[in-house]
Formats: sequence, structure tokens, C-alpha cells
Amino acid sequence: MFAVIRTGGKQYKVEAGSILEVEKLPGDAGSELKFEEVLLHGEGSSVEVGKPLVAGKTVTAEILEQKRGPKLVAFKKIRRQGKQRKVGHRQDLTRIKIKSI
Repeated sequence: MFAVIRTGGKQYKVEAGSILEVEKLPGDAGSELKFEEVLLHGEGSSVEVGKPLVAGKTVTAEILEQKRGPKLVAFKKIRRQGKQRKVGHRQDLTRIKIKSI
């Protein structure tokens, strides 16, 4: 059984027991989340596609940890002008484990 959920402006294909990192969600480690924005639900060869959401389906997950992603560096330079700019960014992430669909 699998589902496609939407969180943080992105879509994720999930199965029971899968672990993934999504954009930061509120809650502490060990707390439970419910995703109600289920876009697609499938079991075997039967697939149920929502228009835009599948009615009555939810995905339950457990928060494993709150963390920060790797540092990304954006460096821009204009040749022969002596201009350069360096900006760093680290995204806040939440690691979750899917319990049930």
C-alpha cells in the first residue's frame, strides 16, 4: 500500500515504515502527525487518484527528530569588476517515519 502526500509545497510517495525528511513541521520528537492532503492512494494494481484530494484518507507519521540540512553556498562573481557575493543557507528539516496509511 502506498500514497502520495503533499507537505511543504512538495509531493512525497510514502509507504508504511518509510523514513523521509520534509520541511520543518511543528512538534517534538516522538509526537504524532496526520497528513490529510493525500493526492493518490494505491494498493497493488488498484490506484485511487484524488480530484485534487482523495476523500477520507489520511497518513499517520511519527516525528523522529528536528534537524538542519547541509549548508548550501551561493557564490556569484562578475568578471573583471571586482564584484562578488557569497550567501549561505541551511534549511530546517523534520525526519519522520510513516506509521500507517
